[in-house]
Formats: sequence, C-alpha cells, structure tokens
Amino acid sequence: MPESPTLRLAVDIGGTFTDTVLIEGADRVAASTKTLTTHENPAAGAMEGVHRALTTAGRTLREVGGFIHGTTLATNALIEKRGATVATITTEGFRDILEIAYERRYAQYDINLEKTDLLVGRDRSLTIPERMNATGQVLIPLDEGALPGLLDQIDATGAGALAICLLHAYANPAHERRLRALIAAARPGLAISISSEVSPEAREFDRLSTTVANAYIQPLMARYLCAFKARFAAEGLACPILMMTAGGGMTTIATAAQFPIRLVESGPAGGAILAARIASECGLDEVLSFDMGGTTAKLCLIDGGAPQTSRAFEIARAARFIKGSGMPVRIPVIEMIEIGAGGGSIAAIDRLGRLTVGPQSAGSEPGPVAFGRGGSEPTVSDADIVLGYIRPETFAEGQFTIDPQAAAAAMTRVIGDGLGLDAQAAADGVSRIVDENMASAGRMHAVESGKDLGARTMIAFGGNGPLHACRVARAAGVSRILVPANPGVGSAVGFLFAPVSFEIVRSRYSMLQTLDFAAVNTLLARMVAEARGVVQQGAAGADMAVTRTAFMRYHGQGHEIEIALPDRDLAPSEIAPLTKAFETAYARQFSRPVPGMEIEILNWSVRVATRADAIQPVEAVPIGRARDAPETRPIICDVTGQRREAAFVMRGALAPGDRLAGPALIAEPQTTTFVGTGFDAEVDARGNLLLTRKGN
Repeated sequence: MPESPTLRLAVDIGGTFTDTVLIEGADRVAASTKTLTTHENPAAGAMEGVHRALTTAGRTLREVGGFIHGTTLATNALIEKRGATVATITTEGFRDILEIAYERRYAQYDINLEKTDLLVGRDRSLTIPERMNATGQVLIPLDEGALPGLLDQIDATGAGALAICLLHAYANPAHERRLRALIAAARPGLAISISSEVSPEAREFDRLSTTVANAYIQPLMARYLCAFKARFAAEGLACPILMMTAGGGMTTIATAAQFPIRLVESGPAGGAILAARIASECGLDEVLSFDMGGTTAKLCLIDGGAPQTSRAFEIARAARFIKGSGMPVRIPVIEMIEIGAGGGSIAAIDRLGRLTVGPQSAGSEPGPVAFGRGGSEPTVSDADIVLGYIRPETFAEGQFTIDPQAAAAAMTRVIGDGLGLDAQAAADGVSRIVDENMASAGRMHAVESGKDLGARTMIAFGGNGPLHACRVARAAGVSRILVPANPGVGSAVGFLFAPVSFEIVRSRYSMLQTLDFAAVNTLLARMVAEARGVVQQGAAGADMAVTRTAFMRYHGQGHEIEIALPDRDLAPSEIAPLTKAFETAYARQFSRPVPGMEIEILNWSVRVATRADAIQPVEAVPIGRARDAPETRPIICDVTGQRREAAFVMRGALAPGDRLAGPALIAEPQTTTFVGTGFDAEVDARGNLLLTRKGN
C-alpha cells in the first residue's frame, strides 16, 4: 500500500492508561484504543496501543506521516522524586536563593507546615565569583580561576545534573554560557541547564527553581526520548516524532530533550486544545473543559475558543490547593487546575472516621480491585462498577474482564463496615465525594480567575469524564454538558490539532513613555528568528503565525498583565494605544484603572506557530425523535441513592437528532456517558452528545 502522508498517530501516556489515536485526513478517526500504562517501560504500552490501532485500521507504521506524543513521565518524575541528583551554581553571595524563596510561609499559622521540596539542599548549592547588573553590564568578571575548586565541589556532591543561575543572566547570558562550556569540557557526562535558556526572565527564585526542575528531569527524559524514538524507528516509523508541550503546541524531540520542563502537563494540554476546537466548532464562547482520567482530573476555562494560559504554575504542592506550597515553574502553560481525582483514586476511612477519596491512586499497577491485577483498596472505578455505571460487557474494549463482586466486597470491607453501610451506599458516598471535590476545584479555579461557571458549557472527556460529568455539573452549577466523539482518548485527539510552536520570553525593563523602540524592535526580531528556527525543525516550509506580547504593570507593582503587540515594528505612535489596551485590561481585572500612574514593561514574549486550518462550524440539526432504548440496566440513582432502571444504548446506534431522557447509560468502546437523573441527551450533527439539565 502506498505511503499516506495524511495518516497521523497520537500517543498519550497517562498515569493509568495509554491512549492511542489514528487519524486519516483532516480529522477522521480511523482507530483509537486504550492500553494499560507500563510504568517500567512506557514505550512498551505505547507500542501495544499503536499496533492495535494500526491493525484495526488495516494500516502499517510505515504509512504514518505524522506522530505526536505526550507523556506524564516528566510530571511524575518531579512529583515522585525520581530525577537526577542536582547541584546549583549561583553568583557568589546568593547561595541561599532556594532557601529564602519568597520569604514567607504558604500557611502562616500552620505549626505543622510541610516545607516545599525544591530538590536541592544547601550542601549542593555552590557559588562562583561574578556579577552582572540588571542591564547586563559586567560588574565583576567571571572568575575562571575558581573553576578547579568548583569542579571538586561538584564531584563531592555526587551530582548527575547541574543548574546554573547567575545574577541577571536574562539580561546578559555570557557568563552562564562560558561557565557551561568550561564545566562541560571538564565533566562531559554532566547534564547542564542554564537559566538564560530555560527561563530567561527576571525574578531570581522562580528562574532558579525552573532551571533546577529542568536539570532534575533532563537525564531521565533524554534517555526516555532517545529510547522511544529508537523503538519506533526500529518498527518502521519513518516520520519525525513531535512532542506535545504544556503550552499547547508541539516541538521536536531534540528541543524537548533540552527543555524537558516544557513537557510537564503535556497530556492535559492536549485535552484543552480539543475542548477549544470543539468550542469553536459549536459556537460556544464560554466553556469549562473537564478531563477525568484514571489518576487525575483536570479543569480548564476556555473563552472565545482559546484556553486560559499562564506564565507560571506550581508542581508537587505540599498542601492541596494552597498556592505557594509547590515548586514554582515559569514556562508557557495552559492554565488549569489538576487534582488527584480519577478512576484509580483510592477511597478510605481516615483516623477521624471520615470517608476520603484520593489523591493516592492505584494507577494501572495494581489498579482497581475489580481489575483483578492485585489491587486491594477500593477506588472510584470500583464504586462506579458497584453503582452500575460501568458495565462489564462493554468495559475497555473487552481487553480484560472486571469482577463486580470483588469491587463490592472491597467497598464493604474498607468503607461499609466502618460506616455501617452496604456496598451500594458506600459506593454512592465515594462517588459523591469525588464529584464534589472536582466541582469544588472548578468553582475555586473560576473564582480565582474572576469568572462564573453558571453560564458555561462543560466539555467532558477522558476515560471517566463522561461518567461523572452530570453530578459534577450539578454541584458546580453548570446546566449544559457536551461529550465529544471518542471522549475516552480526548487528549490524544487534541494532540493532532495542536500547532508546531515555540514561545520565548525575555526580560527587558523599560518605562512605556521612554521606550527605546529601536532596541525593543531588535530584541523582538531576534526572538522571532530564534523561535522560527525551532519551529522549522518540526514543520519545515509551513506557513507560520507570529504573536508578540508585552508584560505590563503600573510602576512599582509586583505582577504584570499580558498585552498584545501589533504585528509590526513598534513606533512612538504605539504608546497611546498600548496605554489604552493596558488600562482596559487592568480595569477588567481590577474594576478600574489607576489614573496618573506610569506604566512599565518587564517582559517581552514571542510565539511562533504553524497556522491552523479554518474550523467549520457544526450544522444545525432538526429536532429528532425521542429515543426509546430497547434495553435497561439497574443502577443506583445519582440523586436519590436508590436502585432504579436506566436506559442502556450503544453510542454507535444513535443518529443526529436522537434524544434520550436520563437516567441512561450511553456506552462506547472506551468509556460510558452517564446521563444523570434530570438530564436529557441529544446528538448533534457532528455526533457530539449534548446533555441538558431540566429545571432544578
């Protein structure tokens, strides 16, 4: 069979399942599958999924013209502390940047406060004499004579990776680059990250923390990416493999190996890209993306067809939901809230006799009790099985059988006996708690962003998202839910719609009124050229779009607002419109601008991305007939907690315009949509399920 450049593969390796999608043409899903993640060798589970998808479609790996990969490996390595031993080198006198951090406690009155683990102790915090000022002028030259002693100190730490973060290196990287070259020549086996490349922005602690995180996972990710690429090349893959990034774009394996910190949260980013595309297709201006997998749940706000983005987030928080308790990282990222609530989340009774769910997860190894893989603690999926929402006859494409009796026995033993409940009541409690946890996270995320969930449509996907969407929506005050086609592998599908892109941020402080336009235009031009060079490695000859942004604030403030820049050289005539744009954005966020205050710019950003194809809107569908499901299944009602019959239908049997009243189970090979009591489901022209709540 001739090669088909329109055949593309996406592989998303999650904490529990590995999702694989094969797309033919622009957006036709030729095959998709879920396989259990093989944590010891993630490429093995990925290869199994790829072979299964290709076999289903009757194609071969040699026909694939595009391959996109996202993985939780970088995230998990940081959370589980499985990276390299890292040493840091900072400017002499600044050894304690990590120890000092923000000079505050994230929970002021918590006497048992657990300090954030920033991966590098003081014994591995090294220094070297040198000094730059904030404009990049050399105050103290780099002391190369101190190198022999510094090398001895590095050797004594046993470090396998090095994070170099010198004062004001964002303004002038010369000392960092020279120091890296000298150390690399003397210690060629040492992985070295420098802050002027990883995160070239002002704010020393954030810059060092990001560089440490990059250095920590760099050896692991470099080995993994090399092995992954070699494994698929040996099987016949001829096209390059592109990696999904946290910012919602794709990059090359070479760039990913150099900056693996940008792969953190790459899987969830794919889900947000999918939700944004669906929102644009369906004309939805305000959306809440809800992605619930086997290990975590992710929620993201999407406005005007674009996910909310950020320049900073935290990894491995010591206290759930408390800002400042994690490791800060400054990279381009799609902003979302992620909590330990998935199908594998473990239910238990705490020492106060309260029912708790998560954040600990059974993952894929050993997995939920019903999977029969050695799991002994009941999970959310076990609860869904006991409640009747997951049916043994349609689960996981028939890859393995599930044991409802084992799930019920574990639910009774661990939860029911301690609370005086039977298996069904215990399972109902587990489901209610995990759904309320997710709804609370969504409400909090919306409040922090100054937005309301009530008017939003929830787009639910992931292996467990469609199962829990109705109860989460009810608790969050959302009345409308959309479940797309192939929801079980939604993040992987989203990979295939992401652009090849690269974003660069540089710090260059200036007052808006006295801006040096020639210098700024030169800086932006260099940044565009650098970003284009990275994008061209993965999409040579493609049409590219350039987005330029200034991070502005009132003089003396501590945080900035992103303001879009025109796609042309800046000139003095831009001062007035930029001032108006900033004041409008400031008023939108803080109710009113501050008259008479000077405006300053701290950072400049450039994003180069391949242009996306135009999105075709979904056609209107005539009101169809109410569908009477020929079959029913017994469930525990999500409102009353009592046993009742729910309609049961395979999703493939539904046609556009068909309507179905809840409670109902709409099953498909990789997940099931539970239409809760008080909801109606309808199929639109693209095959999306629209779930609408009736009254209160």
